[in-house]
Amino acid sequence: MINRSTIKAEAKNLGFSLAGITTPDPPDHFGIFEAWLAAGFHADMKYLSRSDTVAKRQQPKGLMPDCKSIICLAFPYPNSNFLQPIDNQLTGKIASYAWLPDYHLKIPILIEEFIEKVENRLGRKIEYKAFTDSAPILERDLAQRAGLGWIGKNSCLIHPEQGSYFFLAEVFTNIEMETDLPFLADRCGSCTRCLEACPTNCILPNRTIDANRCISYLTIENKGSIPSDFRQYIGNWVFGCDICQMVCPWNQLRVGKTIQQSLVSQEQELIYPDIIEGLSLSEHEFKKRFTGTAILRLKRKGYLRNVATVLGNMKPGEAVAALVNSLMVESEPLVRGAAAWALGQIGGENARLALNDRFNQESDAYVREEIQLALNLI
Repeated sequence: MINRSTIKAEAKNLGFSLAGITTPDPPDHFGIFEAWLAAGFHADMKYLSRSDTVAKRQQPKGLMPDCKSIICLAFPYPNSNFLQPIDNQLTGKIASYAWLPDYHLKIPILIEEFIEKVENRLGRKIEYKAFTDSAPILERDLAQRAGLGWIGKNSCLIHPEQGSYFFLAEVFTNIEMETDLPFLADRCGSCTRCLEACPTNCILPNRTIDANRCISYLTIENKGSIPSDFRQYIGNWVFGCDICQMVCPWNQLRVGKTIQQSLVSQEQELIYPDIIEGLSLSEHEFKKRFTGTAILRLKRKGYLRNVATVLGNMKPGEAVAALVNSLMVESEPLVRGAAAWALGQIGGENARLALNDRFNQESDAYVREEIQLALNLI
């Protein structure tokens, strides 16, 4: 049997901040997950409620029948508390995990290196399957059981020294390993900062999230228009949201500032996107700018929808020309509709004239409805 401390040392040498070992037994919180699905809190993420994926979340061995041990890993990403917005510039916010190259691409490469080192230690090949947000697994449940932290009130896994700014990954193996003790302490205590700070009140009492109301869901997983009741709460988030992590006491200076800054991409557009300029990105420009990042998942129309929504919240008069151009020439109805809403929020004669002109030309029912609602505001 390979030594547990050896496993953790190899993981740390490759940049993983935490590592722990558990069994492939059914997760303790599966009942909570079932109730969450039954209540419809997964919104339009129908893949979560498919019977085959639900079964695998209940029985991890469904992913690897001969699995004997699961190595749970955490890989850090930047703590957004350490960077301040650029002064006097119209910029949006991007969730800090997306400042790095897409973790779906980076972490699997590191895991391959990790397994190679483990095999060298063992002196033989092992069978394994590795996942990072890529399979039906209750990741936080397994990580808590492997001693990596506790599930906080904001639903994030929190470690007392590392906070919650990290990705989770799992390596299912066919080798027996000494397991870690689960992290049983609840160190949230009476703190409710995350619940109080969430603009949409999406955090539920049982440490889960109502995705229908979550800014991260609304700006990323949601493929349609952002519901009108929630647009104002998007603020200037153009991709995801870090609010519940930013206010968490366990993320206040828990990891050295120098270490965190070293993780940040040098590409400022991934941290402080120019929201007026972003509205004019072509398909080619969007792919060129965001290839290799998680933002590419949004696709151009999702990103421009978010940018237009942010402009509507910030209401800069200098954005009217760019929004009018989107309203008139943009091919995607989703973006035209968001631009119409933003013009209605900013107001003014130029916005009113453009909305009237477009209404007379528009054939898409959704966009016509958005234009009418916008005109009612001016």
